[in-house]
Amino acid sequence: MKFLSTPLKDSYIITLDTIQDSRGWFARVYCKDEFKQIGHDKEWVQLNHSFTSAKGAIRGMHFQYPPFREVKMVRCIAGAVYDVIIDLREGSPTFLQHIGVELSAANKLMLYIPEGFAHGFQALTNDCELLYHHSEYYTPGSEGGIKYDDPKINITWPLPVTDISERDNKHAELTENFKGI
Repeated sequence: MKFLSTPLKDSYIITLDTIQDSRGWFARVYCKDEFKQIGHDKEWVQLNHSFTSAKGAIRGMHFQYPPFREVKMVRCIAGAVYDVIIDLREGSPTFLQHIGVELSAANKLMLYIPEGFAHGFQALTNDCELLYHHSEYYTPGSEGGIKYDDPKINITWPLPVTDISERDNKHAELTENFKGI
């Protein structure tokens, strides 16, 4: 694995070193010792798998409030997505900045998302599947969200939005009073 820093402090794009032969390929997607090199010392306590059927659909932008802030690591294992993270950390030099990266089964990239970030994605193909590692358990009542088209964040989604859940569409836009999490 190689950890490539992004413009948002403490977040990384992770590339996999594959070993290939006539049968296909093999890659390590997690090694506790290698993750220590980027300061990751949390345990992965939950692994989730999502399926998004329609190209253009958006899931997000989700986060959990303290004390349940979580580190996430995501990987697309079928199709392709435009994956977006937003820095919501109070006092961060990149507060309210975001990045987007294409994750796909073909490019095998992973995204490491630190505590205090919102996360979401848009399906670039039909039938997308993502795996999510979480350092905290999902805790009802602690979840939060930012509207996918919030003008303060100004995410440029690559495709027209074809579907979004009622819950995600109802996230409020950020106000001047939002100081971070």
